[in-house]
Amino acid sequence: MTKDVTYRRIYEESSPEDGRRVLVDRVWPRGMRRADAHLDEWLRDVAPSTELRRWYGHEPGRFAEFRRRYRTELREPARRQAVDHLRDIAGHDRLTLLTATRDVEHSQAAVLAEWLTSAGKSEA
Repeated sequence: MTKDVTYRRIYEESSPEDGRRVLVDRVWPRGMRRADAHLDEWLRDVAPSTELRRWYGHEPGRFAEFRRRYRTELREPARRQAVDHLRDIAGHDRLTLLTATRDVEHSQAAVLAEWLTSAGKSEA
């Protein structure tokens, strides 16, 4: 059973309410010093593939298709292990997924949070 899974920009001030803070981007956030990130973990393996990320380009009009393709990628063995790790964390702690993107509502963090709390369970 998952506890609370949220998502936000890594550039926002950290909070004790964040619980475990996990960066889910493939590349390190521009301009962010590691010491300032206040991360518990950087889980690159759960991020969308480079090809998918480049195709999407954070264009909101492509989000529905990005979401579908990313959910397909989440079923791949390498990402599956990372998702299971996040699900384990969420089962014990509040989990905050972090991303550098400006539009977090149209990001992999939003898709991943949804996957962890609902849809992904039935597809596990």
